[in-house]
Amino acid sequence: MNDIRRTILWVIFGFSMVLLWDQWQLFNGHKATFFPSPVASTAAPAAKAASAAGVPTPVPQAGVNAVPATSVPGAAPVATLPGALPATTPSATKERVVVNTDVLSVTFDTEGGTPVHSSFLKHKDMTDQSAGFVLLDQSAARVYVAQSGLIASAAGGSFPTHKTLMTAVPGERTLKDGEDSLDIKFESADVGGIKLVKTYTLKRGVYDMAVRHDVINTGTAAASPQLYLQLVRDGNKPPGESSFYSTFTGPALYTEAQKYQKVEFSDIEKNKVDVEKRSTNGYVAMVQHYFASAWMLADGVQRDIFLRKVDTNLYAVGMITALGEIAPGTTKTMEAKLFVGPQIEKQLEAIAPGLELVKDYGWLTILAKPLYWLLDKLHGFLQNWGWSIVALVVLLKAAFYWLNAKAYASMAKMKAVNPKIMEMRERLKDKPQEMQQAMMKMYKDEKVNPMGGCFPILIQIPVFIALYWVLLSSVEMRNAPWILWIKDLSSPDPYFILPIVMTFTTMLQTALNPTPPDPMQAKLMWFMPLIFSVMFFFFPAGLVLYWITNNVLSIAQQWVINTRMGVPPQFNLPKFK
Repeated sequence: MNDIRRTILWVIFGFSMVLLWDQWQLFNGHKATFFPSPVASTAAPAAKAASAAGVPTPVPQAGVNAVPATSVPGAAPVATLPGALPATTPSATKERVVVNTDVLSVTFDTEGGTPVHSSFLKHKDMTDQSAGFVLLDQSAARVYVAQSGLIASAAGGSFPTHKTLMTAVPGERTLKDGEDSLDIKFESADVGGIKLVKTYTLKRGVYDMAVRHDVINTGTAAASPQLYLQLVRDGNKPPGESSFYSTFTGPALYTEAQKYQKVEFSDIEKNKVDVEKRSTNGYVAMVQHYFASAWMLADGVQRDIFLRKVDTNLYAVGMITALGEIAPGTTKTMEAKLFVGPQIEKQLEAIAPGLELVKDYGWLTILAKPLYWLLDKLHGFLQNWGWSIVALVVLLKAAFYWLNAKAYASMAKMKAVNPKIMEMRERLKDKPQEMQQAMMKMYKDEKVNPMGGCFPILIQIPVFIALYWVLLSSVEMRNAPWILWIKDLSSPDPYFILPIVMTFTTMLQTALNPTPPDPMQAKLMWFMPLIFSVMFFFFPAGLVLYWITNNVLSIAQQWVINTRMGVPPQFNLPKFK
């Protein structure tokens, strides 16, 4: 019975890990891990799409909110699209303006006053440590921009959009020492009797910027434009992301009613988007591993939410809000907020309600958030993320000490009676019914519960899976060193030392258990942990460190408990003959 139980547990554990992994991949919008399919994309379509990100279809004031139509480059002149303008105006020249703070560098294009490139000074590129990580980008290889502009209401009209050339107002472009904020302003020409002025305010130490849209009616008649805010991105995976721990990449949105909702690019492609389309709160976002961008409006402002395919391998998520009637000679102002940065949980919580959810822990958020909080507190004391991981696992093992003690005590009892069980199996192998009755009597006489070691371990599994997600999702691990050769806890061990140690500790755990008499069970006992260990050669070093620490502490506790119960630890090596 002991052998059967152990074999079943190993099989369930192995298949559970495989199924959990694949379901996690599917949950995050990916193909199965072990049979990944390449993303169909090329640089040429991306470059083509970069110049043709469409203007959203006007949303009627009554709130009809169908997914906006796609604008296909070459199908019609840009000027024929709702709210679009010719690509040139006589009052401005297209140029790019670079603005720098202490943590962020943003490049704005005067076509629409649009942020088209961003790099983070404190988060380096994985392949070039001298350069900051690039999130927003508009190049031949990638498209990822944050756009805003005006479209007409049901009454019609043409107003400044993100395709309208604007003039950058002269001013400071670098945040100076002693200053806390920096403004950059873009002004459009008069289009349809409306002038749009965008003012971006970047602040010291943060990645969100205030964006003020001043809509000035320079005409002789009242106008009722609508403001749109959208994030446009290609459907490619972030460069260099491993298929062994891919996380979600794509649009997301949050409202108080429906909470956090992720949308796969494939669902937009198939027009199978089912999200809340009207709200007075929340945000829209583009999410990828470690980083995100998001547009936010103030709570109470009515907005229509849209997701759409803009062009080949190019997608948009955004909001449209009505500005109401603007009388001639008056100005209507709409404040918005744009976040472009790393998923630092404490900063996200301070920016907007629910924004911290872009750091996605999946269905174990309720456990993951307190684990991250504790990990962050440990780091504040230890000042090293690697040692913080070790300390957190030690604390978790201490918290579950008595549960583990019960499990290992039950396993020790099973190990003590195992020789009798093996002798009985051999003696009664031709009488299965009598053997089963004799085994049950022996368990009763010896006061052994065959399943006593399972339940305490099962209770802990969600906690350690949640910790796994915390370590996988936390941008703090990126470029964070531990000791000696481990310079980045978010990347695999360059010399495979940690995976080898992890494999050794896993095999040591297996060797501490008695060898089943059935050769097939014995093989499974050794093959399953070996197969499982192979995956760790591709895992980030921080995850492998956490698992090694857990293994070592488990071995130590099992060793102590077995010794106390008079069951001397014994290594049982495999016999596959």
